[in-house]
Amino acid sequence: MVRGARGAKVGVISLQGAVRPHVDALVELGATAVPIRTPDQLDGVDAVILPGGESTTMSMLLESSGLFEPLADRLGDGLPAFGTCAGMILLARRVLDGRPDQLSFGVVDIDVRRNAFGRQRDSFEADLEVAGVDGEPVHAVFIRAPVVERAGPEVEVLATVGERPVLARQGSVFVSSFHPELTGDRRLHARFLEEV
Repeated sequence: MVRGARGAKVGVISLQGAVRPHVDALVELGATAVPIRTPDQLDGVDAVILPGGESTTMSMLLESSGLFEPLADRLGDGLPAFGTCAGMILLARRVLDGRPDQLSFGVVDIDVRRNAFGRQRDSFEADLEVAGVDGEPVHAVFIRAPVVERAGPEVEVLATVGERPVLARQGSVFVSSFHPELTGDRRLHARFLEEV
């Protein structure tokens, strides 16, 4: 059992993308996973995960479902969040190559570039040394992954590929370029749950 996990209700934005693997990871760690598709489902959650998927599609679905504003309010009030891949893009202050109408929550002071490592065929896996995570390196799966081009002074970079930041946090908001939910290693989800 992870400290902070028992009794924690963690919403997983379930409009599009890699939802089920996040739900499974949370349940394995002792948290209650709550799929979020409508604004009222945000009530009572202690944290939220924004999964990987396609960031422009997720942005449009957040708006059309009525979730964007209520989620923005909760994030603005300090709701802990973990954004993976497309979720990183949605939590960033600035999306360098997004569509002009693409929305982001701007709660992490980073500039991100979408698909920075290349297209689908350029997807790869790597072992990362992660600050604050003991033991063996974290195995990371990168699929059309974004990358942090600029991190503000309050952002702590936790892992890089070369010199490129791929895992970071600002307060209780974590963002990763990769998909930690796609491996059996639950250490990053556990680290996130310690903030809940």
